[in-house]
Amino acid sequence: MEWYEILIGILLVITSIAIVILVLMQQSRRAGLSGAISGGAETFFGKNKSNSLEAKLSRFTKILGVVFFVVVLFCTFLLAFMVSR
Repeated sequence: MEWYEILIGILLVITSIAIVILVLMQQSRRAGLSGAISGGAETFFGKNKSNSLEAKLSRFTKILGVVFFVVVLFCTFLLAFMVSR
């Protein structure tokens, strides 16, 4: 096993664990009955929604998802190149 295979494997494991943790840290979008009753309160604070922790978690989760996808594609192309040689 080469050093770059180990590095890619470690990167995939770390990225996948980070995605799971970030998804679990985010609040549910389904508010249920309490969201229907207090729905008007969210519109008042909607101006600063981009600066909230929830928005930052969502943005970072999307970035990690793209990184994970790129690493998996790189790993797939690397495997296809190694098998064809």
